[in-house]
Amino acid sequence: MKVLRLCALLLWVCTTAGAGTAWAADVPFLSGRVVDDAEILTPATRERLAARLKVHEQKTTNQVAVLTVPTIAPESIEEYASRVFAAWKLGQKNKNNGVLVVVVPNDRRMRIEVGYGLEEELTDVISGRIIRNQMTPQFKSGNYDAGVEAGIDAIVALLEDGVEPAGGEASRSASSKVGFAGVEEFELPPWQMRILLGAFIFGVIGLFTIIGIMTPGVGWFLYLFLIPFWAMFPIVVVGVKGALTLLTIYAIGYPIAKLVLSRTAWYEKAKRDLKTKGTATIGGFTMSSRGGSGSSWSSGSSSSGGFSGGGGSSGGGGSSGSW
Repeated sequence: MKVLRLCALLLWVCTTAGAGTAWAADVPFLSGRVVDDAEILTPATRERLAARLKVHEQKTTNQVAVLTVPTIAPESIEEYASRVFAAWKLGQKNKNNGVLVVVVPNDRRMRIEVGYGLEEELTDVISGRIIRNQMTPQFKSGNYDAGVEAGIDAIVALLEDGVEPAGGEASRSASSKVGFAGVEEFELPPWQMRILLGAFIFGVIGLFTIIGIMTPGVGWFLYLFLIPFWAMFPIVVVGVKGALTLLTIYAIGYPIAKLVLSRTAWYEKAKRDLKTKGTATIGGFTMSSRGGSGSSWSSGSSSSGGFSGGGGSSGGGGSSGSW
């Protein structure tokens, strides 16, 4: 039916619309273990870090690198760090034991990107703790040298000696960034991108939600079909807790609204017309039933001669932080 095809198209559009349009920041040349393109570190700090990371690599074979860039907006820190890591190919090929620390001062963002081989040691939770407790306090005071060195010291201490960074008060004060069951809160993109994504996501799934509520037959199918959309897509706009709140509102509000509307005169008339005439028009859309078990939507009047498509389809073919 047409509603199903439109919903499938929605899934593909929502997951690919922003992929090719966002401007991508350049990946700098890997000139050393410390690439300070943002020029926020003193020469002495760069030398100390490079020497420390060289000794660490000789001792463990782990490759740890530091990158600073002025800005990557509007690209997310996660996407950028992943691109840099892939381009630089940090870590031994058979061990995947690389770590990348990215600091973007103008965007006030940072990330610790961890290779597959070190994920069990340098977990997402520990990486987030290093960012919050060792790096963020120094960055807030404008001391990038101390912040980067503290982060590297914590990473090296963990990988060499198994010493985990202390939680302390900073960890507890950052509890607002920890989601349910200890899961790290999703890092949101810049507010400009959130506005654009929100207008698109809520506009599209909101439209289909309204259609489902207004549709006598297929509306309950749409209710179930849209649950994963309301569960996942709002996360990039309102975060994990916000998305859970919206999903709860949708899960409770949709059935209530549909039951209330089902008692109105126009809903009963549409339901009756589908059974007797095979078509019903609501809000400029024409519903046509097929075999009495469902319905499909089309725009315009019902004088189209009952034409519909033949069923063909197109090919269509770590942890982050801020301060």
